[in-house]
Amino acid sequence: MDGTFIKMIKDVELNEPIFIEALPGIGHVGKLVAEHMIHELDAEKFAELYSTSFPPQVFVNENGIIEPMNNEFYFLKSQGESERDYIILVGNTQGLSPEGQYEICGTIMDFVVGYGVKEMFTLGGLGTGQPVENPKVFGAATTTELAEKLKEHEVTLRSADGGIIGASGLLLGLGMSKGIAGACLMGETPGYFIDADASKAVLTVLLDLLNMELDIAKLEERAEETRKMISKAQQMEREVSERSNIVPGEEDLRYIG
Repeated sequence: MDGTFIKMIKDVELNEPIFIEALPGIGHVGKLVAEHMIHELDAEKFAELYSTSFPPQVFVNENGIIEPMNNEFYFLKSQGESERDYIILVGNTQGLSPEGQYEICGTIMDFVVGYGVKEMFTLGGLGTGQPVENPKVFGAATTTELAEKLKEHEVTLRSADGGIIGASGLLLGLGMSKGIAGACLMGETPGYFIDADASKAVLTVLLDLLNMELDIAKLEERAEETRKMISKAQQMEREVSERSNIVPGEEDLRYIG
C-alpha cells in the first residue's frame, strides 16, 4: 500500500449533504456523538479511507477478529425537519505526522466536495485537565454569520488564545479554500477519560443546529463500549512507542481536537 486512498463500498447519490467529522480526539467527545448518530439513525457505510500515515498496527476485538486502522464514511438521507442529507466521518485513528494529516485531510475534502458538500461541522473536546460539573460547548466558525448562529445556540466562541489541532481544525481550514462554511463544536471535558457528559452537551447543540431529534439515552452505554476499545488501543500504542523509542505524547496528533 502506498499513500492514502479511499475504498468505495457503495455508490450513493446525495443532495448537497452536510459533512460531519468526528475522528478520535480529547475525551473522544466527537467520536461518541457521531457513532451514536450512526447507530440511532441507521446510517450506512459507503466508503473507507486507508493511509500509510496511520499507526502501524491493527485492533483485535473481543472475539479475536482483526480490525484495520481506517476512517469510515457513512451517509444519511432526508433527515430532520429540513430533510437534509449527511456524510458522517468516523474512525479509529488520525494521521501520525503533520504531513500525514495534510495528505489525509486533503483526500477527505476532495472526496466530500465531490458529493456537493457546502457546509460542515467538526466535533471534538476541549480539555480542561480538571473535573467539569456542567460541560459547556465551545465553538469556532469559518464565517461571522456562522459564528453568530453558534452564539444563538448558547455556544461559547473559542477565544484567540488557542487553536484547533488535528483533523477537526485542519479540515475546516482546507474547506475554506473550497468555499465550504464550517464550524467546530467542542465539549468541555477533563480530557483523561471517555466523556459521555461532554458528548451529550455537544450532541444537544448539534441537533438544535441541524433541526433534528434523537434519543440520547443510550449515549452513556455507548461510552462504556468505547472506553473498553480505547483501553486496548492505548495499550497497543504504548507497545509500539516502546519498540520505536518514541516518547508517548511527543508529536502525537492522533487524539487532539
